[in-house]
Amino acid sequence: MDLPASPDPLAAARALGPAIGAAADAIETTRRIPPELAAALHGARLCRMLLPRSLGGGEVHPATYLLAIEELSRHDASIGWCAFVANSAALIAAHLGPAEAAAIFGPPDSLVAWGPPNGTVAEAVPGGYRVSGQFAFASGSRLATWMGVHCPVREPDGTLRQNRHGRPAIRTLLFPAAEAELLDDWHAIGLRGTASEGYRVEGLFVPERFSATREVPEGRREPGALYAFTQQGLYAVGAAGVALGLSRAMLDRFAALASAKTPRGRSLLAADPLVQDGFAKAEAGIGAARAWLREMLEEMVAAAPAEGALGIPARARLRLGCAQAIQAAVEAADWAHRAAGIDAIRPGSPLERRFRDIHTVSQQIQARRAHFAAAGQVLLGQPVQDFL
Repeated sequence: MDLPASPDPLAAARALGPAIGAAADAIETTRRIPPELAAALHGARLCRMLLPRSLGGGEVHPATYLLAIEELSRHDASIGWCAFVANSAALIAAHLGPAEAAAIFGPPDSLVAWGPPNGTVAEAVPGGYRVSGQFAFASGSRLATWMGVHCPVREPDGTLRQNRHGRPAIRTLLFPAAEAELLDDWHAIGLRGTASEGYRVEGLFVPERFSATREVPEGRREPGALYAFTQQGLYAVGAAGVALGLSRAMLDRFAALASAKTPRGRSLLAADPLVQDGFAKAEAGIGAARAWLREMLEEMVAAAPAEGALGIPARARLRLGCAQAIQAAVEAADWAHRAAGIDAIRPGSPLERRFRDIHTVSQQIQARRAHFAAAGQVLLGQPVQDFL
């Protein structure tokens, strides 16, 4: 199935590159995205790439989305990260009613932020849910117009609602951002500008109609090929785009350094055969990982059903491609950092900052090496209940 034509988000990301690069120092020091840059991202529709066309979104091809996130991240990883998280959250629109999705995503500056489930349980009450708790890692929360929580649900009889596999079902509850208390607690070594902060809600009531689940991808309302992908699968694509953009930037910076630096007692760095070998291998690693991921995205879109979701083998293969891309990106970045020597250790230098950023990405759940084993289980024909 072909996705409909849409404006070129990669061209838009490239056009914003100089402005993003100019703001990088401010993003790092203030731990915030400047308002004028946030407005430019919204104006370029780069936070609406995965939003359905029925809501004024781009509904872009996921391979194009990957390249756009990579391009943003090449200039500043916090921008790329916030853009990918905002786009990932917009996928919930395909599982909401039309009126509710329009209420949340209709405004051109709409943006949803949320953190992962943390065990907090929502109470089922007449007409919806009531929840109290503190959550973490809501990237982009300072720009959010709506927020969400992902919770198991306790029924009035005290039992936990079960999903189709007999496990506690996780429900996504959405509410205006003003109803959450944001906590200024994001003090990480990298991705500082993402404001991936904690937030708190107390006795919050969320109507049933502003809730959905990410556990049933085949329950989508939108018919487009994009929504045959699981939300978690496309989340991994975005994380891979950030990692690839960071490694690309580090290799570019290293190439410029190697053409100008002559280490003491040695020849030009770029003329060193060991450096040439390492650089070529790093280029090959990220190039091959990107190409494989793009290839499978093209194939999956072409095979996507008009209704329902991609099957478990495709989901596992996509997860494998994303995990491989992130690993290849981290390995390339590590090589560039080591090969640059002392020029990579000065605080605030382009290589040092991006090294911190990519190793913050590497600690995120999308980069876990356990994804290889999970994918291998499916690819080897071993039984699994589900694969999101």
